Amino acid sequence: MARAHAVTSAELPSLGTARRLVVKIGSALVVDSQNATPRTDWLDSVAADVAALQRSGTEIILVSSGAIALARHSLGMTRRTLRLEEKQAAASVGQIRLAQAWTDALSAHGLVAAQLLLTPGDTEDRRRYLNARATLDTLLGLGCVPVINENDAIATTEIRFGDNDRLAARVAEMTGADQLVLLSDIDGLYTADPRIDPTARHLPVITALTADIEAMGGAPPPGYSSGGMRTKLMAARIATQAGCAMAITLGKDPHPLARLRDGARCSWFLPLPEGRSARKRWIAGGLAPAGQIAIDDGARRALAAGSSLLPAGVRTVEGTFERGDLVLVTDMDGNEIARGLSAYGATDARQIAGHRSDDIKTLLGWRGRDEMIHRDDLVFTA
Repeated sequence: MARAHAVTSAELPSLGTARRLVVKIGSALVVDSQNATPRTDWLDSVAADVAALQRSGTEIILVSSGAIALARHSLGMTRRTLRLEEKQAAASVGQIRLAQAWTDALSAHGLVAAQLLLTPGDTEDRRRYLNARATLDTLLGLGCVPVINENDAIATTEIRFGDNDRLAARVAEMTGADQLVLLSDIDGLYTADPRIDPTARHLPVITALTADIEAMGGAPPPGYSSGGMRTKLMAARIATQAGCAMAITLGKDPHPLARLRDGARCSWFLPLPEGRSARKRWIAGGLAPAGQIAIDDGARRALAAGSSLLPAGVRTVEGTFERGDLVLVTDMDGNEIARGLSAYGATDARQIAGHRSDDIKTLLGWRGRDEMIHRDDLVFTA
């Protein structure tokens, strides 16, 4: 059974309070199954919801499937099961159409769409992770709406067509989103498949992913879409462990985000209280440091107060490391103060050490992050 909880309505997450929101949208919602074209009216309603949320101060990232579905009919690929190379070819054709559909929908509401194609490796490899995160942070800072899909066209393993649930959860984790919404063909998690079992109960709040909860994930549904509740629960584990709340809600009707904001039926998976520190525990003890950065007393006090490490406070840089590698942060006597993931490789770090962040572009010829180590990538160990 689901773990007992005493959550009041005031304690439930609300889209109206989200600082950064990731929304996953499956193929069946994006593509009209009758003619394999974009559901333009529905996309327009989602874009209107995104514009309203953005005006209220929420940053939005969309993770959208649909590329293969938009191309397979025009390419004569109407069989339910496609070979890997056929899926890759369809993705190459359909991704252009998918990007255009979102560009049209968002631009009609004064929003700029940006496309990113990712694979799970982009969120697991530290250097690629930092590159993707920096790009997304920049796009959001510019007011853009990133539209992300898996890079199916060059996948080297079998493509889980339409299964972007876990990718969306990794994006939420990577970008520090506080909420993730999976728009689905069902309004949340039930104790059993309600299409089969009329006694199945809807679970509005899940406080912990117990073995009983995970057992409620069924097999992927038939058709062009795949994933089902099982991958949604996998996504919930990734998101909640990162301190991100996740909702599963019905997406087929117009304005699904506005409906959710106004109280539409859904299942909320609450973030783990220690979620934000879990990743920092991994940084503190899970990797071998590739270098060492010595800082002055002023920088040490700033780190103790929860600030990022700026280049101005760095006195020496030792070792050979690349951007995203783990480094030790020490005082001038070599005593460990912190550990973190460097935003610069060793060569660049030496060049900007002791200088103000405003000088980075002049020193390196390009402008990177203001921080040598961002506070989200740093664990104070002293």
